[in-house]
Amino acid sequence: MAKKSRTAGLDPETDFQEISRLLGLYEFPWDTTQALSFALFRTYAVPSIGRLLADTHQFTENTQKRYDDTALLLEDAAIEDLDSPRGRTAVRRINQMHRMYDISNDDMRYVLSTFVVIPRRWNQEFGWRQSTPDEQLAALRYYQALGKRMGIKDIPATYEEFEELLDTYEAEHFGYDEGGRAVADSTLDLLTTFYPRPLAPLIRVFSLSLMEPHLLEAFGYPEPGRLPRALSRGALKARARFVALLPPRRKPAYVRDMPRIKSYPHGFDAATLGTFAPGCPVHHGAAESVEGTKA
Repeated sequence: MAKKSRTAGLDPETDFQEISRLLGLYEFPWDTTQALSFALFRTYAVPSIGRLLADTHQFTENTQKRYDDTALLLEDAAIEDLDSPRGRTAVRRINQMHRMYDISNDDMRYVLSTFVVIPRRWNQEFGWRQSTPDEQLAALRYYQALGKRMGIKDIPATYEEFEELLDTYEAEHFGYDEGGRAVADSTLDLLTTFYPRPLAPLIRVFSLSLMEPHLLEAFGYPEPGRLPRALSRGALKARARFVALLPPRRKPAYVRDMPRIKSYPHGFDAATLGTFAPGCPVHHGAAESVEGTKA
C-alpha cells in the first residue's frame, strides 16, 4: 500500500510553509539535503559567484563551518514561519552576510532559481515518490517568499520561468575560474569526509557522475564516463525503491542532528552563524538560540 502524503488537504497558497516543512522533515529529508547541496555547489560555476566565495576564504579555509552555517540558516528559515522570530533571525543573518559584498541582483535571482529547480529535478529522477502538483506549488511559493525577504527583485512568477532563468543563466555565465574551482574542490573534499575514508575516491566519482557535462566543463573536471554515471544513478534509484517500502517517518529529521554537521556540538546561536565584517558587533541578546541541540 502506498504511503499517504502528510501534505494531503493543505492549501499550497496559504499553507506553503507547513507543506515545505513537512516535505523537508518527514517526506524527503535526505533528498532535500542532497538536492540543496548540489544546487549551491553549481552556483560556484558562475565566475562572479565562485570568485567572490574564494576571496572570502571561508569556503576554502573554513569549509566545514561554512557548510554547517549555510545548512543551519536555511533550515532555521524554513523550520517555522519566515516571519517568526526564529525565521526572521535566520533571514537577517543571510541578508547581513550578503550586504557585506557587491552581489548583483541577477546572481541572487540565479541562486534562488537553483533552490526552486534543482530539488524538483532531483525528485523527478531520484525521489521515492513524485511530489504532487500542490507540493510543487508550495515549494515555489516558499522560495518566492524567501526571495522577497532577501530583497531580490524581479522574482519569477512561475516554475517554468524559474527553470528558463536557471538554464539560460548557466548557458550564458558558466565558465572556468580558479576561485570557483578552488571552492568546488574544497567542497568535494569536505563531502568525502562524511563517509569512511576508504570510500573517498568512490564518493568523488559518484559526485562527479551526478553533474551535467556543462557543469563539469565549467569546473574543468573530467567526464567520469557512462558506467560510473549509470551506476551512480542506478544506486540512487534503488535507494528510492527501498525507501518507498519503509513505513512513514515518525520523527522529524533535522539537519542539525545529522553527523555531518560538526561545528556546534553543544548547540548554536542563529544570530552568530556565518561571517561578519571586521568590527561588526554581534548582539547576543537579540539572538534566537538553540541550546543543547547538536548542530
